[in-house]
Amino acid sequence: MIKAAIFDMDGLLVNSEPFWQQAQLDIFQSLGVRISLEDTLRTTGIRIDQIVEDYFYQQPWQTLSCEAVTERIVRRVEELIQIHQPIMPGVHEILTLCRDLNLRIGLASSSPMRLIKSTLKALDLTDIFDVVVSAETLPYGKPHPEVYLNAAAKLNVLPSECVAFEDSFNGLLAAKSALMRTCVIPEASSFDEPQWIIADCCRISLCELSKAEIIGA
Repeated sequence: MIKAAIFDMDGLLVNSEPFWQQAQLDIFQSLGVRISLEDTLRTTGIRIDQIVEDYFYQQPWQTLSCEAVTERIVRRVEELIQIHQPIMPGVHEILTLCRDLNLRIGLASSSPMRLIKSTLKALDLTDIFDVVVSAETLPYGKPHPEVYLNAAAKLNVLPSECVAFEDSFNGLLAAKSALMRTCVIPEASSFDEPQWIIADCCRISLCELSKAEIIGA
């Protein structure tokens, strides 16, 4: 029986993925790192400090620490979210639907807690979630399941009693590894890719999800 709903943030609740992509391109390229838009798409859902460390290992630069590069990318994304407030279609409706189903509601994101809080404030979602969890300080971010397991523990439910909502394949792997029911809302351009078959349901928008799909009835 599903007792809780746990949401990813970037790309699912807020259309911030283009901001992450542009921030990475701008800042990495200013350091002389060879990176393309396709490269940023492949790392969607992975914690930004891990992405920075991977690029430093592959193409080391001299001027800034990994921590400083990570901070510049996060700060730029934060600025863009504050300006544009790009909430995704169906967010309010899906949250209301979960409340109508008497589900506890959590958020499990790879983003730093600072960015999570500022994003929720910008979207007026601060008081919606019973639990908000970041993978920022964990040994591993998504696709490792720990951030989802931590969210379930804080919601006082079993992972198998949760439905997770994701937009990225790395996030989907994390939720599946945590043994949760999964609903995935991929970017439109990748909707037809076969990888989404591992999800319990796959829809083009949060607006399309039904109560039965959420709880698996």
